[in-house]
Amino acid sequence: MSRDRLISSLPAVSLPSLATGGEQSASPKHKIPLAAKVAYSGFVAVLIPVYLRNYGPTNFLYFCDVALLLTLVGMWLENSLLISMCSVGLLLPQFLWLVDFGGHLLGMNLTGMTGYMFDSNLPLFTRGLSLFHGWLPVLLVWLLTRLGYDQRAFPAWTVLASALVLVCYFFLPPAGAHLANPNAPVNVNYVYGFNDKEPQHWMNQHLYVLFWIGVLWSAAFLPTHLALRKFCRRTAKPCSGT
Repeated sequence: MSRDRLISSLPAVSLPSLATGGEQSASPKHKIPLAAKVAYSGFVAVLIPVYLRNYGPTNFLYFCDVALLLTLVGMWLENSLLISMCSVGLLLPQFLWLVDFGGHLLGMNLTGMTGYMFDSNLPLFTRGLSLFHGWLPVLLVWLLTRLGYDQRAFPAWTVLASALVLVCYFFLPPAGAHLANPNAPVNVNYVYGFNDKEPQHWMNQHLYVLFWIGVLWSAAFLPTHLALRKFCRRTAKPCSGT
């Protein structure tokens, strides 16, 4: 075979195709803007020492505070599972928090879960930081549009929340406890009912804890999971309203 015929038989490789391949091999852009990560990190950096000074470390066992910290990690890692877990655990409970907060503003005591927001013994700045309960769900929904929803979040958050409930029940102060720090939390995650001044009385307390886990699973976590599974695409795909 002549040299010319050999050369003509080789496959042609165009420069544009090489350029395309180079673009595909390049690392993808970050899905969450750096400014959002830095701003959220700054807020958490301010909140942690203020909460530790006023409430103590056990306050970070509340679902909302656990989710606050997991969201920080999830944003920097751009981890859909962590963001999805926080969404499953927080979206409905934080809506209830907002309803109760609005009720207090109108002079109605609905559940008492936001009563501390109107406690003049707490510094106004500390209470202002707690307004993250209102905007964190909005942030989580936005993050889901960037990262997608990971369906593993439902069982993962259920296990984590159940463990937190049991830890709070067996190891933290019950409702009505009198502590050296009057601002230290009691009845964390409402394992003794919604009244922090005394435990619930309408059923055996051990049974109530199991009942409470079931209520959280069926009335908060499961409905949120089903909604996110319907309206959000799977992991790494943006949310869709169709």
